[in-house]
Amino acid sequence: MQSKSNRKIAVVGVGSVGASVAYALAISGLVSELVLVDVNSAKAEGEAMDLAHAAAFIKPVTIYAGTFEDCRDAGIIIYCAGASQKPGETRLDLLQKNYAILRGSLPELRFGSGDGILLIVSNPVDVLTYAALKITGLPPERVFGSGTVLDSSRFRHNLSRHCGVAPRNIHAYVVGEHGDSEVLLWSLAYIAGTGLDRFCGLAGIPPVNRQEVDASVRNAGYEIISRKGATYYAVSLAVRRICESIIRDENTILTISGLIDGIYGVSGCCLSLPAVVNSHGRGSPLKLPLAGEEEEALRRSAGILKAAINQINL
Repeated sequence: MQSKSNRKIAVVGVGSVGASVAYALAISGLVSELVLVDVNSAKAEGEAMDLAHAAAFIKPVTIYAGTFEDCRDAGIIIYCAGASQKPGETRLDLLQKNYAILRGSLPELRFGSGDGILLIVSNPVDVLTYAALKITGLPPERVFGSGTVLDSSRFRHNLSRHCGVAPRNIHAYVVGEHGDSEVLLWSLAYIAGTGLDRFCGLAGIPPVNRQEVDASVRNAGYEIISRKGATYYAVSLAVRRICESIIRDENTILTISGLIDGIYGVSGCCLSLPAVVNSHGRGSPLKLPLAGEEEEALRRSAGILKAAINQINL
């Protein structure tokens, strides 16, 4: 079990996503020590200086630029290094170049003998999480990806706008790949313990347009990238939420990406399913009663990810 007193977090890669993650953590009050690592050391130093100058406005936290050696005693290492998705690219299009960066970086981290957690954020997050497991040899509960935590929030956001209910009062999950083959679990979407269609009837509002919401959630990243070039604010808050559950030992159910071994007939890949997250890391994924078409879609998503894994030399 991870020591709850270890509130040191290392962010590896401080591009748009990594810098936003560092900012979200700096203002969260969760972290006692925040080290930023990047192949461009001047960039890491600049980001650390900028964040450290907020000392009068945030809870006490030591923020500095460091090296891979400074990551060894971190409770959580957040891996954000790599190329970002460009307009017209899918997440899987980033595989070869980001796998090469991951393969070169992880051995340099030289994980200590403690029980620190490696959280993968770089895309394609599911394939890179699987690769990180193989490269590091760490236990599966200590290596996982940010997965569809953001996608699930996007799902709830859309349902919230239609139903007029706060997103945090909506239970709805996206599973599978963090990407084009992700699966929205409509059969398990509930508000106040009530299925969506029944809730809409009770509230006197039209049923949710499922095709419209599905397209909005699935294509959100592309829509944002086409307008501003990158996505980073929402994912940084998703990462902060994951770290909060670890540091505070919350036993929160989150759709993080991790090793799947036999559940729903899927094995040999990492993908997102609801799992309990606490100071131990990621618990076993929960086998929920999915609708038949949802389970089939999840297996198709797993097949796409396994084909991508076969493209890299693990």
